[in-house]
Amino acid sequence: MEFKDYYKTLGVERGASEDEVRKAYRKLARKYHPDVSKEADAEVKMRDINEANDVLRDKEKRAAYDALADRVARGGSPHGDFQPPPDWDTGFEFHRGPGAGPADHADFSEFFSSLFGAAERRGAARQNMRMRGEDHHAAIEIALEDALNGAEREISLRAQTVDAQGLPQWENRTLSVKIPPGVRPGQFIRLAGQGMPGHGGEPAGDLYLEVRIAAHPHYRIEERDLYMTLPVTPSEAALGAKVEVPTPTGGVVEVTVPPNARNGMKLRLKGRGLPGKTPGDLYLLLEIALPPADNDAARAAYEALAKAATSFNPRRHLGV
Repeated sequence: MEFKDYYKTLGVERGASEDEVRKAYRKLARKYHPDVSKEADAEVKMRDINEANDVLRDKEKRAAYDALADRVARGGSPHGDFQPPPDWDTGFEFHRGPGAGPADHADFSEFFSSLFGAAERRGAARQNMRMRGEDHHAAIEIALEDALNGAEREISLRAQTVDAQGLPQWENRTLSVKIPPGVRPGQFIRLAGQGMPGHGGEPAGDLYLEVRIAAHPHYRIEERDLYMTLPVTPSEAALGAKVEVPTPTGGVVEVTVPPNARNGMKLRLKGRGLPGKTPGDLYLLLEIALPPADNDAARAAYEALAKAATSFNPRRHLGV
């Protein structure tokens, strides 16, 4: 059994504040939670992250762990065949079952159980401590239409809970989620009381769902604004025209392409983006689409254009 560096697990310094530990844990939990992570060892990583957070967020356990780490470091490398000294926790008060040895449950490492006794510690905490349940994090992917109009969706999550003995376990559950209109990528939807159960009659934690919006074939999102590429013909760009454009919420609007429009020019439709106190806009990026010269009439038209615009040189800025 190797000595575990819980600071390294969370990616924080030894003197990290409680707030820094909490932020590091939340960031890693969002990355490795089995509901969202594609990595094969996500459950093991999540277990290690939970262990590190459990120890470093508790002042007494952290102090005892730091003292043990210093003691091990003085005796040589903390890696290899590590066994905690019998008196390692002398002078520190926290719940630790007598004779804690090998892992009491698959969700705890042997190292963690050898120090704190997973089953006994959790059971004692559940019975004797008053503590609000921890918050949980997960990610959901929604369609752009749901972000625009709002919706109510049922989602399935694989969540960690605790059983009657206080042991952690995984279970599948289905939740109903109200998606508010105008929700943006990266925004969190809070489900009160859907996190870990509390101890000693204290309330459960909350579940925070990070919103991800699925790629759309026509629109892309930047903050509250939407962007769409709008193809126009050379004549529409050169002479100006009125063209029809589909809108994200359905329906069609008519927009004016100004004469001498350039490739990449932006046309703005105010308030047609994501809704909100200040709604976003819809930007149309003009893309000049060239008709193929695949018949005599089309070739003749291109030849006539070349003769009429002999002074036009698109490479002039290159000095040629």
